Amino acid sequence: MSEIKGLDVAIMGREFRVACPEDEQEALLQSVDYLDRKMREIRDSGKVIGVERIAIMAALNITHELLNTHIAGSFDIGEFKSRMNAMQAQIEQAMTEQDELF
Repeated sequence: MSEIKGLDVAIMGREFRVACPEDEQEALLQSVDYLDRKMREIRDSGKVIGVERIAIMAALNITHELLNTHIAGSFDIGEFKSRMNAMQAQIEQAMTEQDELF
């Protein structure tokens, strides 16, 4: 297990200290960079004023991107999760039926 350490990050010029396992620091830094860029885009558009409102709009935009992520070939992650859950239910049902045979 990786040791959790404090990592200093900056988002829109504000400093934050975040606890993070050592082996996840690179991913966290990429996330910070992505969030910082999104927030700066929103701020620079001039349509939203105030860091809190900018953060909320960035969170909404990123969440929307995540929920609507499509991978090549119109692969929908939400649909994939739904299909995986249905397959899991079928497997569990088959296992239960198999147990009843013995």
